Amino acid sequence: MNAFTLGAFTWMVVLALGGAGCATVDKPPVSQAPVAEVPAAADTRLEEAQRAFEASQKLRAERKWAEARAEAERSLKLREEVLGPTHPRVADSLRQLGETVWPTDAAAAEPLYLRALAIQEAAYGPQAPELVPQLKSLHSVYVNLGLYSRAEHVIQRALTLQEATLGKEHPEVASSLRFLGQVYFSQGLYSQAEPLYQRAYDIWEASLGKEHPELASALNDLGIVYLNQGAYARAEAAFERARALAEAGLGPQHHMVAHSLQNLARAYLKQRQYARAEPLQERALAIQEANFGKRHPLVAQALDQLATLHARQGRYAQAEALYQRALTMVEELAGKNHLVVSHVLVNLARLHRNQGHYAQAEPALERALAIREAVSPGLGFTMDSLRELGLLRVAQGRRDEARELFEQAFARAEARLRQEALTFSEERMASFLELVRGDEERLYAFARASPGDARVHRLALAAALLLKGRSAEELAHTSRAIYRDLGPGDRDTFMRLRELRTRYAELALAGAGKQEPARHQRQLQELADQAEALQTELIEHSAPLRALSALPSPAQIVDRVAQALPSDSALVEFVAYEDRPLVPRPGTLEEQLPSELRFLALVLLADGRVSVIDLGPAAPIHQAVERLRKALVRRTATWQSASRELYRLAFKPLLPVLGKARRLSLSTDGQLSLVPFAALHDGQRFLAEAFHLGYHTSGKELLPRPERSKSASTVIVVADPDFDSAPAALASAERSAALETFFSTRSPELISRPWAPLPGTRQEALAIQHLLPQARLLLGAEASKQALLRLPTPGILHVATHGFFLDDTTAAPGTRAVGQFGAVADPGPRNLPPNPLLRSGLVLAGAREASSEAAHVKDSLATALELSSMNLWGTQLVVLSACDTGQGEVKLGQGVYGLRRALRVAGAQTVVMSLWKVNDETTRELMVDYYRRLLAGEGRAAALAEAMRSLRARHAHPYYWAPFVAIGVDSPLEGLAP
Repeated sequence: MNAFTLGAFTWMVVLALGGAGCATVDKPPVSQAPVAEVPAAADTRLEEAQRAFEASQKLRAERKWAEARAEAERSLKLREEVLGPTHPRVADSLRQLGETVWPTDAAAAEPLYLRALAIQEAAYGPQAPELVPQLKSLHSVYVNLGLYSRAEHVIQRALTLQEATLGKEHPEVASSLRFLGQVYFSQGLYSQAEPLYQRAYDIWEASLGKEHPELASALNDLGIVYLNQGAYARAEAAFERARALAEAGLGPQHHMVAHSLQNLARAYLKQRQYARAEPLQERALAIQEANFGKRHPLVAQALDQLATLHARQGRYAQAEALYQRALTMVEELAGKNHLVVSHVLVNLARLHRNQGHYAQAEPALERALAIREAVSPGLGFTMDSLRELGLLRVAQGRRDEARELFEQAFARAEARLRQEALTFSEERMASFLELVRGDEERLYAFARASPGDARVHRLALAAALLLKGRSAEELAHTSRAIYRDLGPGDRDTFMRLRELRTRYAELALAGAGKQEPARHQRQLQELADQAEALQTELIEHSAPLRALSALPSPAQIVDRVAQALPSDSALVEFVAYEDRPLVPRPGTLEEQLPSELRFLALVLLADGRVSVIDLGPAAPIHQAVERLRKALVRRTATWQSASRELYRLAFKPLLPVLGKARRLSLSTDGQLSLVPFAALHDGQRFLAEAFHLGYHTSGKELLPRPERSKSASTVIVVADPDFDSAPAALASAERSAALETFFSTRSPELISRPWAPLPGTRQEALAIQHLLPQARLLLGAEASKQALLRLPTPGILHVATHGFFLDDTTAAPGTRAVGQFGAVADPGPRNLPPNPLLRSGLVLAGAREASSEAAHVKDSLATALELSSMNLWGTQLVVLSACDTGQGEVKLGQGVYGLRRALRVAGAQTVVMSLWKVNDETTRELMVDYYRRLLAGEGRAAALAEAMRSLRARHAHPYYWAPFVAIGVDSPLEGLAP
């Protein structure tokens, strides 16, 4: 089932059951309004009206709509005759009649409900709780008709009345919260639905208890939100608990058990775990048919999902039969123009397209799109239809039409992402971006297959500009809002978050020690949950401010970035993506589709021209990267051939489209993020001699971002930490045992001499202070983790120490690397923390209050996770004069997860970092020259390039002069004077 159409069936289930599956709660108190006296002679007719009323209720429960309607009409007529047309009991009969009408004709039910509401408002007043059931009935009609703004209005009114009468923690309030959440969910607005669902769940749990079966409905609501956001583990956990609660409290054949089973099957289906999904789906269908018969919305839903399971496994005939049966059923039950009908049509059309039956797929997709545009032109539903119709047009050779459809689909997908991103934590954002990655990659595949189509190329570049590095971009916006725009309360919350991240980092790196591993994992999870809760709170508070600084639209982004480029420059967006055929061979299963990781280079010139260059399969490029990195790190002579090979593969194809551009902004991807392009060689000269090179996570970083306050002016230099600053040295045996407990690896070199002194860093710090007398130096014991994390925002932050990325092996003598922490392509330590921001960081002076060597070690490591919580908004430049500070875990499309990401999220405008283990002495030379050039007014990247050029004259091997890159803003520093 598609991610964007789950809401339709979910709502159909709720409506068809008349609210079944919602928590059973007490009725609101009834206001005492005057009721007209009834003559005794009329009692007989009123008793007859009451019997008809009760008979209608019974028949409606049996889904005998015609008979139920006849009894409701009889009850209404008798009460009108006796009591008059405006009596409250007449309103009850009107509502009863509406409930018998709307399942087959929702539009006809609306005037009945509106008249009943008017009667009650006249009798009880506009703020009376008696209005709530009527408002909820209207809400159901509007949702069924796709009139979501009306549905939102009436259920919001009901919620306000209930909160005023019952209090905000009453179970009936939770019911209205759930209904309001489903209004948003049905439109694909999951980030707005989730907090309402969560609040409803919390209220029910507090009032009913943690094991009450009615909690299953709330858990299913939350689980479906998680599923649509790509958070599969969370979804599975919610569905499994819902199933257990329903089965224990309601019995194994209850429809809520089936609902939970079906949702759990849906989660497995999303992850292509068909063998796990199918028995659950079959059991769910059997339960629903046993409870409701062969013709029921719940049965139609189960049939549709079982059909999808068959289709994914190549059982096309079985799938088509089930889809047709489901389609016929929902057309009869909901009408031919209901959103649920469009959902089944899309699934059926996809089945036809996958078999090559394009003529059958086309009318189904066109009809589905027409329904969705008419009923709900919002983000989720139509986006799915536009994409599917676009893929069909590609298969039919109608590429111009396909492009227009893909443009519309991407615009709506981006709008949805902007809504969702405003409330996402880092973990949720990563999951969501992974969920939509397939659609992004289709655009790159379409661009590769459309060499002469400038509009397709612009569309692909727009996708790259908006989506590459998006996770870090959103987190940075949150950080900025917290430090620059929000009040002291939010900053206090952020300080608590920083403390939690430090505790989490220290506990994760320290390992389980003598305690049970399971207990250690529980402690980590508790800290992680607390941190995410605080992060979510801060994100919600900052959302309105971040929305004001939204990125340009997909239609505008390319031109806006082009305008930011100097006339002699070009942007090169490298994209690594899984290339799959847009038109598979008929009958090919999704798992059988050929797939290959490829590189594209998307080139944007200052005049707005866009070119797409297919660089070919990624494997040869990654192999060339690996060869070059090995040669550079090991200082071998083979670097020249490796450099030329990578130049030939990754850069030479760009030359025909670069024209006269000599300033290149490079936004790399994949393993290309781990090599300095300056060291590429064309056989005659280095690339750094032909071009001025700047680096960015994404080309959108070129867009001007106005600062609300001036950059900070202080200069802080942290260097030459005292690695033996613990209060007392432990005995050798104790020291070794403590370190063995701390580190997951067992390196004798690391245990005996973990961090060698770095005298060159002290000389480097003193030389910088000579150039910038205002610089404050933190040396020796003062160069501590605590001092770094508590710094007020500096203008320039220079850190010269050991750096690490926990991924590789022994460091060479004389480098600023930690032994066992960071070489190329060698087996690395095992049992590493899964979070790459914990495996990357800086080594600083030990904490003086440390009571053991292990504590001394962990209190010396400033991880990227902790550094990401610094306040660097106003910091123009961070220089990490250490080893491997540019290393990290490469995530396609989202950059390198390590120090470079952490410091950019924290607010640093430009970060200078290393791509391998740097030499202590030559790094000092490079950095001193770099600051001289910055003082002379050169740009932040340009000054580094010139310092590298100067060092190359004395040390020819790129190992010495090429390890550093400057990522971010290239303009000269402001307010820098000796």
